[in-house]
Amino acid sequence: KLGMEYYRTDHEPATTMEVCNDIDKILDTLICKNLFLCNRQKTNFYMLMMPGDKPFKTKDLSKQINSARLSFADESYMEEFLDITPGSVSIMGLMNDTDNHVQLLMDKEVLEGETLGCHPCINTSSLKLKTKEVMEKFLPAVHHEAVIVELPRYEEQE
Repeated sequence: KLGMEYYRTDHEPATTMEVCNDIDKILDTLICKNLFLCNRQKTNFYMLMMPGDKPFKTKDLSKQINSARLSFADESYMEEFLDITPGSVSIMGLMNDTDNHVQLLMDKEVLEGETLGCHPCINTSSLKLKTKEVMEKFLPAVHHEAVIVELPRYEEQE
């Protein structure tokens, strides 16, 4: 319906980023790490898309979105709002969030690539999508906008 070009591969359940690294090679694209987060009061929910090899520290994100404290949201909210289960969190789940409970947050590095990889709401398949089409076709179609954040890469001290 949206006229988006994609490539798909089926695979064993991708339950870790290590498994996703193999999928990266097959699709020749970055498979994003997707985290489902909420504030302490459980009134604001977020899906964070970031490079899989980038470390995540809640304090770095909390400052940028003016949220005092973030944590991983309970899977019951994931199922209620996105109709997906842990291990299958994906930007594609936003099509099920018709009441806009979930705010999409994207690390700016995700936008730097011509393509990105994600699950189609199940972790036994992966899609390669054009980043521009995700931003200009998919997100408007599901009535979501991305807030762009910049998470640091912590260089190892020598």
